[in-house]
Amino acid sequence: MSRTPLVTIVTPSYNQAQFLEETILSVLNQDYPNVEYIIIDGGSTDGSVETIKKYGSDITYWVSEPDQGQTDAVNKGFEVATGEILAWLNSDDIYYPNAVKDAVDFLFNNPDVGMVYGDCDLIDGDGDIQGQFDARQTHYRRLMRGHGNIPQPASFWRRSLWDRVGPLDISFQFAMDFDLWLRFARVTEIRYVPQRWAGFRMHEEAKTNQIYDHCWPEMKKAHYKQGGRVISVFTWKYWLRLLMGPVVRWIKNFLLQENC
Repeated sequence: MSRTPLVTIVTPSYNQAQFLEETILSVLNQDYPNVEYIIIDGGSTDGSVETIKKYGSDITYWVSEPDQGQTDAVNKGFEVATGEILAWLNSDDIYYPNAVKDAVDFLFNNPDVGMVYGDCDLIDGDGDIQGQFDARQTHYRRLMRGHGNIPQPASFWRRSLWDRVGPLDISFQFAMDFDLWLRFARVTEIRYVPQRWAGFRMHEEAKTNQIYDHCWPEMKKAHYKQGGRVISVFTWKYWLRLLMGPVVRWIKNFLLQENC
């Protein structure tokens, strides 16, 4: 691995024009000199394509055409990627300026680590910080117990690892990253570093707002796919979260009404 390897960032995009420009600029303004940027747009009709064209000369490759959703778009991006280090950044999330350089430095200095991830702020639609993702060191056994402590926007991995266990499973639309982390952690060391690398957007249209309805069932699917047992720590956590989901949503809606 060279000191400044090519890093490929893929952004899957679909009708999020209100956030897309900030996402693009967060990639283009990285303080790292060797970035390949790929945008796979699913045929947006909200002005996203015009935003992409605005920065077209600085984007390595982009396309706007119908696809099978976010998971398919990420896979399509990595199919044309040529970087030695890979990552994807959704079209409503952002990198902080030091993210790519810090990730490259860590992987260069730790050749036995296949993936590295840092801290990630939770930001609202205006970009204001509302909290922090619960990122912490994890491993395969913890992941199999349902500890999802890896923030996808702040994660970077070696191309050789992707070639070994990728691509994303197209049957997942919410927990495709969790499924990938399980496959990564099964064959390599993954490492957490306490550095702020990204902002994870929480807003009304975000898929993460559907975590109780869709994400945890898909995490359960990934758990069983890896040979997890029906009677396990993960299963108990799954049913507890399923039961608590309506209560959490009620409290959230109540607080929103009180603040109106």
